[in-house]
Amino acid sequence: MAVAETPISVTDHPGVEHEHEEAPARRGRWRRSLGVAVPGGMVALIVAACFLGPVLFDLPSPVGGNILESYLPAFSPGHLLGTDPNGNDILSRLLYGGRASLFIALAVNVLGLVVGGTLGALSGYLGGVVDTVIMRVLDVLIAFPSLVLTLAVAQALGPSMRNTIFALAFFSIPAFARVARSAVLRLREMPFMAAAQLCGTPAWRVLFKHLAPNTAPQLITFGMLGMGIVIIIEGALSFLGLGIPDPAPSWGNMVATGQLSLSATPMLVVWPSLALLVTVLSFNLLGENLRARWSGR
Repeated sequence: MAVAETPISVTDHPGVEHEHEEAPARRGRWRRSLGVAVPGGMVALIVAACFLGPVLFDLPSPVGGNILESYLPAFSPGHLLGTDPNGNDILSRLLYGGRASLFIALAVNVLGLVVGGTLGALSGYLGGVVDTVIMRVLDVLIAFPSLVLTLAVAQALGPSMRNTIFALAFFSIPAFARVARSAVLRLREMPFMAAAQLCGTPAWRVLFKHLAPNTAPQLITFGMLGMGIVIIIEGALSFLGLGIPDPAPSWGNMVATGQLSLSATPMLVVWPSLALLVTVLSFNLLGENLRARWSGR
């Protein structure tokens, strides 16, 4: 007697079904990796151009140009992007200005992360009176319009790179503190935190061994977003003459200088504005994609 053969569907095979389930997950991981790699590569390229470009391409000094060579057009001999009203090489000023902006943004975010992150972690972990005092003081700073107060502080201290860093870092500390406190409050309810407390682990060891590594992703992500914000504010301060003073190059004061002859030479404004746009966009995309990648784990 013939035995009826039951057709086997491809979807009935457990291995094939498992592969179908893993395919979307692999595509999602690939997209997240690409989302981090592309803006990360742009940031690395910008940093390398600003810090290594002037040396590798033997660019002239960004200051002390020859006034007889002012307003040279792009692709002039020895001046790829031309010169400004003072005869300074635009490409050189663009890269040295980017170096200053990146250094200020990094310094501001490192100060905010270290000081604000420490205050926020202490506030969230210790709680009680310590939490109340720290957060009320920081709330007072957050309540004021940060940009207005930054302008006031910069005006009071005077235009310089050091004063710009202090003025911006002063207002980045509360933001980092709130991010750190929020992350610590979530971690404090985790089982490993209860186990560490039951074992009598000292508070400083809990902060550095357990809390710091677990709050680092949130703080780093916030720092990447903060890099773009600081670069914009520093550009605004330099544009108003309260950041990096002339003749030192900065994207902000390059825009301020270029607007004086905007109708005749618009590229004097376009180049630093484009550099600001690409840099801030790269840091924002990197921060957003890092946040999405780490939150998906």
